[in-house]
Amino acid sequence: MNIALFLEMAALADANRIGLVCDGKRWSYGELDAAARGACALIRASGASHVALLDESSEAAVIALFGAALAGVPYCPLNYRLADTDLAALLDRVAPALVVGDVQRVEKLSGGHTVYPRSEFTLAALEAVADEQADYDPGEGVAIQLFTSGTTAAPKAAILAHSNLVSYILGTVDFGSAEESEATLVSVPPYHIAGIAALASSIYAQRRVVLLPAFAPEDWLKLVAAEKVTNAFVVPTMLGRIIQALDKGVRADIGSLKAIAYGGGKMPLELIHQALDLFPETAFTNAYGLTETSSTVALLGPNEHRAAHGSDDPKVRARLASVGIPLPTIELEIRGEDGEVLPAGQPGEIYVRGDQVSGQYKEKSALDAEGWFPTRDAGYLDEDGYLFLAGRADDVIVRGGENISPGEIEDLLLTHPAIADIAAVAVPSLEWGEAVGIAVVVRGGFAHPTEDEIKSIVRARLRSSRVPELVRFFPSLPYNEMGKLLRREVKKLLAA
Repeated sequence: MNIALFLEMAALADANRIGLVCDGKRWSYGELDAAARGACALIRASGASHVALLDESSEAAVIALFGAALAGVPYCPLNYRLADTDLAALLDRVAPALVVGDVQRVEKLSGGHTVYPRSEFTLAALEAVADEQADYDPGEGVAIQLFTSGTTAAPKAAILAHSNLVSYILGTVDFGSAEESEATLVSVPPYHIAGIAALASSIYAQRRVVLLPAFAPEDWLKLVAAEKVTNAFVVPTMLGRIIQALDKGVRADIGSLKAIAYGGGKMPLELIHQALDLFPETAFTNAYGLTETSSTVALLGPNEHRAAHGSDDPKVRARLASVGIPLPTIELEIRGEDGEVLPAGQPGEIYVRGDQVSGQYKEKSALDAEGWFPTRDAGYLDEDGYLFLAGRADDVIVRGGENISPGEIEDLLLTHPAIADIAAVAVPSLEWGEAVGIAVVVRGGFAHPTEDEIKSIVRARLRSSRVPELVRFFPSLPYNEMGKLLRREVKKLLAA
């Protein structure tokens, strides 16, 4: 099954229903489907091996996604924020491509591509004559190629087959389940799996998609009000900036907002408690997933959020720091260093298996012989099956042969009222090989904690091996646009 069938089904069910809104222009499902078929003709005529996007979100991105699917060519959105050297390397890896977006930059960095500016691609797709007799790709090959963010290493080309994405959508969304009044606000970058999953799931549900090409909290709030948005996906840093804007007096009628899903990075406990108080009628969902798993594999749902937020039971309240329980279609295990399955409460590496799990890269497969994918995320399951993350497995600090999770130190220190943000990373140690280094951001209006005070907190609550050898204070910590902490950059800050 081809993912383009989602759009075709929506158009056949109600061609006149508005499916997309971007920069004030409204597209019906019928218009989007026709444009995707025209784009398919353009892609085939170009002889491209990939369809790449080097641009912000727009109707051109949606048309390119489904046009590529019809043509049987991988869709490959690129991070337009990359430096020229890094972007040139990625463009060379997808050549020859039909590229939508920044023509001058593409032509400067890499040759052999067919390049369209956003508006010209959309117009050409609308004017192209689709061959209705053509055999469209049945959806047995690659649908999406996404380059991983490279927070710890060079980007890898993650491959998602049509079957992976179809399995995820069919397992989580009912066709045509949305009322005509419902709208999803998508403000994450187009080169992230969360944005692609939001498009596919909303179109299959026949929910109107509202695109915000460049996130700003004031614009986000205005768009919610103007389009009567009912659903939205944000990363934690976005939610924090939205709340800050409201605190500063930005006003908008956002009473239509029924549900907010979040993911892509660690959600500070203080922030989600604040959001639950500020939006008492909004359903919050924490979605944990990876590019290689076609998006979400575990969910902490709205009921669990409210129960944990209002509970006096420490065990129930702690679940707000979890990412919930695995989807019914997902198998999940925690494994130790020797591959053994670990019991509840014991941390290790998270492994997942299921039809939506690709685990494939253009270079090689990461699946083991039984089809399990090692996520490289560390975590544990509690006795009730709730999954708690503890950072990347690669982030573990090995001090004298003892593995230390940065997350346990960070979670403890974030309970200090003066600490706004913190990162624990490995730093070189002559005695232990590696030791704990701490980068701290102090909250405005609070007395500055001392290095000895921070060490004393850790010494009193955790084992002595967790006490940091190095503590430094910074005005902010480095994050990528999806809200993921860049630990390699933190290490550089501490080394300097």
